[in-house]
Amino acid sequence: MNFLARTARAVRPVRMVRSYATEAAATGLRLTFAVPHQTIYKDVSVTQVNIAAVSGDMGILASHVPSIEQLRPGLVEVLEATGSKKFFVSGGFATMNPDSSLNINAIEAFPVEDFSSEAVRHNLAEAQRLSNSGATEEERIAAKIEVEVLESLQATLNAK
Repeated sequence: MNFLARTARAVRPVRMVRSYATEAAATGLRLTFAVPHQTIYKDVSVTQVNIAAVSGDMGILASHVPSIEQLRPGLVEVLEATGSKKFFVSGGFATMNPDSSLNINAIEAFPVEDFSSEAVRHNLAEAQRLSNSGATEEERIAAKIEVEVLESLQATLNAK
């Protein structure tokens, strides 16, 4: 048993139980979606939210099992009664709560329609060039991260 587990047991035994959300029938899925400088949705009732999680792409509905998912660079699609809105996020976390509320905290999020395919192609080519020939190790690592994000953005734009 590791130190953390021994310490947790010494403080208070924890009983882990997984169950489905139970309080969703009346309100549906309630979404709060924020970036550091802006709240995009604040406790808004939506039909479904599709996210790009590290564990895989997933769709979230009311009564989804409570979970915490790390977001990878990719699409967050919010389905509302009036249509859908698509955002590209560079990373963050999504927390599904037992009361059918979903909180998405992203580092950056931009509407997909704000991106130009041509600009993405140009920036991707430049980032790939730098990742292979950057002057310092730090520049190469930063360029590799940029390549990963831009490739995800390009795939998102191509899937429209």
